[in-house]
This record gives sequence, structure tokens and C-alpha cells, in this order.
Amino acid sequence: MTQSAAVWVVLGLALIAANLPFLFERVLLVMRPRAGRKAFGWRVLELVVLYFIVGGAAAVFEHGAYGVVYPQGWEFYAITACLFLVFAFPGFVYRYLWHSPRRATAASSANEVA
Repeated sequence: MTQSAAVWVVLGLALIAANLPFLFERVLLVMRPRAGRKAFGWRVLELVVLYFIVGGAAAVFEHGAYGVVYPQGWEFYAITACLFLVFAFPGFVYRYLWHSPRRATAASSANEVA
């Protein structure tokens, strides 16, 4: 695999992984929450875990391309974490902003009728 192809694979993997916590109701994609809905804290924990998984995949690609994983400073990790959060924005919008107004409107109209 060429280096540019590996970069695009990692970016695509990051985009998919960043949205997984917001698309599925299972905690860590394995167990169902007791409350029936996954809490926001679980989604944040999943984002952190998936960030490190994607980072590990990127390190594997880097090791395969260059033979060594180059050391990075804290700035690199701060920027990639922010990029991962930006990649998670579509899933966040889908889960909390797109669906919530419908539920709020339905609840308020039910209260007005009663």
C-alpha cells in the first residue's frame, strides 16, 4: 500500500470510528445498557477508546511504511484528538440535534392537549 493510500485509509477509519458511538445504543458495541439508552458518558468513553484504536492502526501503517514509528509531542495528540472530535460531529448532530427536536415537539404538543 502506498503512503498516500494509507493516509486515506486512516482518515476514513477515523471518520467511521468517530461516529460509531452515536449510531449504536450498545456500550462498546457489545452490551446493552440497563436503562435502555446509552448515557452521554458512555459515548465519550467510547470516543476515547476508538481514538486510541485508530491511533494504533495509524502507528501500524507508519511502521509498515517507514520501519519505525516516529515520536510525537503533545501537540500532535491534541490536534489529532480535536480532529477526531470534528469527525464525530455528524454522529453527534444525528443523535442529539436532529432527533431531539422531534421528541421535544411531540412532548410539548402532548402537554398542550392534556
